[in-house]
Amino acid sequence: MASQQNGEEEDQQAIQAPAVGWRAMLEERYRKTKEHAETYPYVWASYIVVYGGFGLWLTYRWRKLRKTEDRVRGLQERLRKLVEAEESKTSATLVKKSPPSADKPPE
Repeated sequence: MASQQNGEEEDQQAIQAPAVGWRAMLEERYRKTKEHAETYPYVWASYIVVYGGFGLWLTYRWRKLRKTEDRVRGLQERLRKLVEAEESKTSATLVKKSPPSADKPPE
């Protein structure tokens, strides 16, 4: 009988636990994580090394990509200016070389 009452009380506490709130749930999760980190420091150190190294590698690749994109944008801008200068030269020479009959309206 007593064991049934204890089981029922545990069930009621389990049902009431989510009603406590997010803060209590987060504090409990933090406490468990802290205990685990204190119990198994080498596991957590390996997490830091692996994921920290991965984060550093991603940061390196991200910055390299951004630098490459900036360099490509600069080269595209230079190329665009060269093309515009070339087009303005050719249009200026075409205007000078056009025959005088092109200026007269058709009769």
